[in-house]
Amino acid sequence: MSILDAAADVFCRQGFAGASIDEIAAVACVSRQTIYNHYREKETLFVAVVEDVMNRANAMLFSVLSSFPENADNLEDGLTAFAVRLNKNCICNHDGKFLRKLVQTEGERYPHLFESWRQQGPGKLTTTLSALLARVAHKGALVIDDFDVAARQFVALANADLQMMTLFGETPSDAELEKAARNAVRTFLKAYGGPVVEKDERQPKLAAIVG
Repeated sequence: MSILDAAADVFCRQGFAGASIDEIAAVACVSRQTIYNHYREKETLFVAVVEDVMNRANAMLFSVLSSFPENADNLEDGLTAFAVRLNKNCICNHDGKFLRKLVQTEGERYPHLFESWRQQGPGKLTTTLSALLARVAHKGALVIDDFDVAARQFVALANADLQMMTLFGETPSDAELEKAARNAVRTFLKAYGGPVVEKDERQPKLAAIVG
């Protein structure tokens, strides 16, 4: 295990104050001096760990955002699959839980460090998701007045049924992720879903155009 991975494991379990270089060295199977050769002190190592995890988390977040369904057909299934990926890969995964725990325990000690993560990761999530929702709304599948509010509500709904589980460090099953996502999307579409046009309602219009 690399020094950064070992340190992340120890910091996650013990927090900054409770973590020791000796324990990190033991987990990484290296000497204490090796760690000090790479990182001058525990605080330097902690900052490096957080930045490493933030980079991975942000890369995964934007990978998931790139899979947002822009096809208005079968929007419920598309948004549900997207919400599952968002929760599974960005919120309920190891890096997501690690960062949330550190924000809670070490946020006051390193406000600038975590503010950078908030702006580059979760902060950009709302902005990007807002633009993606606008594209779908432009096709008539959604009716939204404020896209930023809708984006925040989508994320909140997607995670609503999982908050208590993740708070206590549990990892939801695939079935629980699917159920939470489906409930969230159905609630979201009740608020923002566009008018549904049935096939038999379209036929006369199509016939008239053809005629």
